[in-house]
Amino acid sequence: MDILDLFYKGGPAMWPLLLLSVLSLSVIFERLWFWLRILSQEKTIVERVIDAATENWEIATEIAKQSVDQPIGRFLYAPLRLKKNDPETFRLALESTASEELAGMRRGEKLLETVIALSPLLGLLGTVLGLIQSLRAIRIGDLGTESTAGVTTGIGESLISTAAGLIVAIVSLAFYRLFQGFVVNQVKVFNKAGNELELLYRQSPPDLSKSTLETVEEPGYQNFSYSDQQEPDNFSQNFEPPIDPISPEDES
Repeated sequence: MDILDLFYKGGPAMWPLLLLSVLSLSVIFERLWFWLRILSQEKTIVERVIDAATENWEIATEIAKQSVDQPIGRFLYAPLRLKKNDPETFRLALESTASEELAGMRRGEKLLETVIALSPLLGLLGTVLGLIQSLRAIRIGDLGTESTAGVTTGIGESLISTAAGLIVAIVSLAFYRLFQGFVVNQVKVFNKAGNELELLYRQSPPDLSKSTLETVEEPGYQNFSYSDQQEPDNFSQNFEPPIDPISPEDES
């Protein structure tokens, strides 16, 4: 049987089911592409940053900065970009960034939950409406005759919406659980990478004294400080305020 034929025979409930299926598929394809990019690169990023941090924090910071397009890169770069050498601030940066990134990884879950809940209900609604329409055509005198064949056919067609709703819900539920498993795995990856990086930081914190700003001499100007200036001897003693001359007219 043709798909379009089945769609039209399913009744009016097929239209909202079609809309829900389109929304669900859009989320599924977007999340699959998102997770494919993450899972194929995050292990390499973590290994490069951790290996570089054991030798040089500046190199580790640069590697993490180049990977900020990935959640794990932003997670590792958040504490490394801080200028304050404080373990508590380091841990706070890791925790806040992890919460933000994990929340972004759950994007689309609410929509899938809505599709999973509504699709079977819409399918049942379409079936009930189809049954009501079919049962209205039944006459008591026609029971057991060939005229009731069309009624039974209508009842069978009314079940199409129920089947369609279940299919949409089952597919959405399968990918919803898959994406939730990915998020749980990312929690483990973030905890492991953050603990390793924090341990290295506590063992050998970066020396920020080398990265302080130095005074740069500009052409035409000479750098000096107030301590280098020397006041003339007896400055306060030899200084006398000027006295305005008094004209004879003022004296009079």
